[in-house]
Amino acid sequence: MANSLNQDLSGAIAQNQSGRITNKTHEDLAARAGRAVEAMAQDLGNPRLRCLEAAKTTHDLDSIDSIAERYQASFDDVLILGLGGSSLGGKATAALVDQGFGPPAGAPRLHFMENVDPATFKALCTRIDLAKTGVIAISKSGSTAETLMQLGIVMANLELHLSPGAMKERITVITEPKDSPLTRLARRYGLATLPHDEDIGGRFAVLSNVGMLPARLLGMNVRELRAGAAEMLSETMSAEQPELSAPAQGAALQVGAMHDLGVSQSVLMAYSDRLGSFTRWFRQLWAESLGKNGTGTTPIDALGAVDQHSQLQLYLDGRPDKLFTILRVTGESPGPAAPATILDDPEIDYLANTRMGALLAAEARATVETLQRSDRPVRTIDVAQLDEMTLGGLFMHFMLETVIAADLLEVDPFTQPAVEDGKRLAREYLSNKSEV
Repeated sequence: MANSLNQDLSGAIAQNQSGRITNKTHEDLAARAGRAVEAMAQDLGNPRLRCLEAAKTTHDLDSIDSIAERYQASFDDVLILGLGGSSLGGKATAALVDQGFGPPAGAPRLHFMENVDPATFKALCTRIDLAKTGVIAISKSGSTAETLMQLGIVMANLELHLSPGAMKERITVITEPKDSPLTRLARRYGLATLPHDEDIGGRFAVLSNVGMLPARLLGMNVRELRAGAAEMLSETMSAEQPELSAPAQGAALQVGAMHDLGVSQSVLMAYSDRLGSFTRWFRQLWAESLGKNGTGTTPIDALGAVDQHSQLQLYLDGRPDKLFTILRVTGESPGPAAPATILDDPEIDYLANTRMGALLAAEARATVETLQRSDRPVRTIDVAQLDEMTLGGLFMHFMLETVIAADLLEVDPFTQPAVEDGKRLAREYLSNKSEV
């Protein structure tokens, strides 16, 4: 699987060319990135790197299977309560088989409830049958205000419409195995609980039960997902020249663009609807891991060909402060063709008998080439097909790239100290309800 990921940096590295980082900058940073990989390989037993080794974990899969099978047999809908890392990874895996038009046969509809907008909650609760709805509440700390608010309101609705014992049959909690408001609530109502690994931060939790349970609910092969990630990890950690591994090269490019070109934004543009949620998962991973001590770049998620019509003007002719990563799926079926008998117009004869996938591929190629001609640094990452193995490899690639980039920037990728201030203020405001 990992060998099928093809990364091309030629559109972002050159000697004495505008809009490119220099060969020397990239080589120097890649050498440092390679040393970071070697150190990581020696340190894989460290709890700080549990998020990577989760790819090789199998002991929790039986319990994930059991819960998923029970939910599939019992419920038409499943609410997944959580936000940030408790949701984005699950959404990114789910999008592989549910592009927004419903789940595969035999699987429930998943509703990722991330925000605490009361209008959204009201709209959902009026459109689902609570008697046929399961719930999964995810909070690593067990004290996430938004998730506790969501769960409290859902449980209140269940109490109004169902029997007293119904909640413990339909709610599963994923949280750290320690005393917290969520564990106390689960204990009080007898709710099923899965342990959130204490050593894995939310934004790195996609390969844990946080991301695997939603995927398994949709019938995905979570063993293959983890296997793809494990293969990418093994290939990187055992590389004869670690500085040439794809994650090390990517991290060197990202940091080199900051140094040589003053890049302040990193755009990940996927040419596949199934990877739209993946780009939003990456946005949190990159931002929250690297935005510290006055450094980091702002991640931007984009979708081709949609954002060619909304963002490309800025990308090509706005401030030259962005690095572009174009993510493409190259080997899948090109889909149906538009018949010439219908598109019988000289102005659009290039579309006649052209397959839909060919148009998407042509637009992706055009985006890459126009960015290069406009002296914008751009790399491409191509995968031949998009399945569980490939998706797992992509998750691991970008986690490794992020951790290596953090080493190059000399920041800790696993903390988020600035976020805590906002949480503390919100609690203070709510403690004095007259001020809200």
